[in-house]
Amino acid sequence: MSPGAQQSDGPAAPPLRKDAERNRERIIAAARSVFARDGLSASMASVAREAGVGIATMFRRFPTKEELVDAVFSDRMDAYADAVTLALEDPDPWHGFVGYIETACAMQAADNGFADVLTMTFPTAKVLEQRRNEAYQAMLRLIDRAKATGRLREDFDPSDLVLIHMANAGVVNATGDAAPDAWRRVVALMIQSLEAPARGPLPASPGREPLYKAMLRVGQGATTPPPGKSS
Repeated sequence: MSPGAQQSDGPAAPPLRKDAERNRERIIAAARSVFARDGLSASMASVAREAGVGIATMFRRFPTKEELVDAVFSDRMDAYADAVTLALEDPDPWHGFVGYIETACAMQAADNGFADVLTMTFPTAKVLEQRRNEAYQAMLRLIDRAKATGRLREDFDPSDLVLIHMANAGVVNATGDAAPDAWRRVVALMIQSLEAPARGPLPASPGREPLYKAMLRVGQGATTPPPGKSS
């Protein structure tokens, strides 16, 4: 390479790095807006349009939708995990348990994308899944504490929290801005059904493993475009 070429290449590199970082930030901001409005079914192309970048730029920054989901929702998952920690610090375990459910469901209602995230799993989204697993371990302690008070029904299973999030996400997505507070009534009904003494026995829990498979299947459906269509 000639000295002239070295001289012209040197100054050009830093602006390219800055441009790349700006594009990344624009894409994340756009994805937050698009996913919050349309959920995770929104396409990568729609995010690129919102960000004002080409689809090639989009895929250079985020080769897969799971990587974009990881970047967009890591802070939301941090807040979700913090809600569990706060619930554990409540001197009244039942109050802490109820407060956690209300907070998590409110987070779903405020963001259609996050409503979907809590009902799916994304194995390659390492940061997101690590925080989810940390929150799950804390929730196990929260459930045990609430049961120890005698306020939470004994047959409540940790997998029931996943069902609550799935039910809430369905209500949020179905009612939208036509009845934006409908989820509050549904959550209140669910909470009342959890309090001891139980009004009757429950059907068997599906268990964590089958629900994980369901969350994985739904997550794959949200991040993989249908045949013949681009993401």
